[in-house]
Parts: sequence; C-alpha cells; structure tokens
Amino acid sequence: MSDARWRDAVVDYIRAEALPADKFGHQPRLYALACSIGEEMQYDDDVVFAAAWMHDLGVFLNHRPKDPEALARWDHVPYTIAKMRELLPGWGFPAAKLNAVADTIRTHQPHDHPTQVEGILLRDADILEQLGAVGALRALVKVGRDTRYATFSSVLPVLRRAADYLPGQLRLTKAKDLAVERVAVLKGLISAIESETGELLF
Repeated sequence: MSDARWRDAVVDYIRAEALPADKFGHQPRLYALACSIGEEMQYDDDVVFAAAWMHDLGVFLNHRPKDPEALARWDHVPYTIAKMRELLPGWGFPAAKLNAVADTIRTHQPHDHPTQVEGILLRDADILEQLGAVGALRALVKVGRDTRYATFSSVLPVLRRAADYLPGQLRLTKAKDLAVERVAVLKGLISAIESETGELLF
C-alpha cells in the first residue's frame, strides 16, 4: 500500500470511529499544528501523522468503558497504543516505525516528558489545542455529556487551569509564540464569563 493509501485508511477509520462526531476535528488540526511547529525541524512525518491521528482512539465512545466507575479509572493511552499496533500494519504502515509511534502517543499529554522530536511536537501541539477558542469549545462541549461536567460551573476550572498552567508546559519556542494569542483569548473568555455571571453561573 502506498504512503497516501495508508494515510487515507487511517483518516477513514478515525472519521468512522470518532464519537461524539465533533472529536474528529481534533486530529487534522493537531497534525497541522505539529507540522507548523516543526516546520524548520527534522522529524519523521509518518510517525507524527500516525500518532496525531491515532492518539485519542481510546477516548472515543465505542473504545472506552461505558460503566462510569470503570471510565473514571480508564487510561486510554495503553489501549490506544495496543490498537495502533494492531491496525496500522494492516493498512501498510512501515512496521519499523511502530515503536516510534507508540512512544509519541505514550508521551503526548502535558504531564509527560517526551525525548524524541516527534513526541515533543505532538505534545506541544496537543497543549495548544487546549488553549484559545478551540480549547474553550473542546471543554465546553463536554458539559452535560461527560459525567465529570454536569454544569458550566464545573467546567470553568478546566479553562482556568488550561490558561494558567498549560503554557508553562510548552517546550518549543514556536509553540510558545503561538500560545500567546490563544492564552489571551481564553483568559478573555473566562473574564467575560465571570463578569457576566458573577456567582450565578450554573
């Protein structure tokens, strides 16, 4: 299978499996951000593409536990890595690169410490996706459909933490530069919410 065909197979699979449907948009944006951040860097684009598109498979509705208690304990990363190893070779992805994809997925969250460039790119891009207007949309859409966030007031701390904590976790200069406007947008939204609702946000 040609490079284009395995990539098409990955996209088609994620398009079908991404539930709720709005989760699909995160993958193409994440890959585009990683490429933008890494524009002047040397990295394996196959690894970044595969990791960006596959990294959240374990958070999709049909891939995570339905029981609330099991879901509360769920770690989507090991599941995602195992499924990635199962699926990618069948689509023609180079087997020699599977370990690099696994490591990139394993270290993509803000509390992780990637050492390979692909992991650093994906982690910084994923942090940026939690900031700005997009970060707000991704958090607010969970209200009422995620058992952790029954109300708007329950998700506001997520936005505050993103604005206050996440920018300091970025590693690359270009990512830090991109974060400036996104943080300002997010803080502006938080301020507006607080100004308009006072203590009456539900």
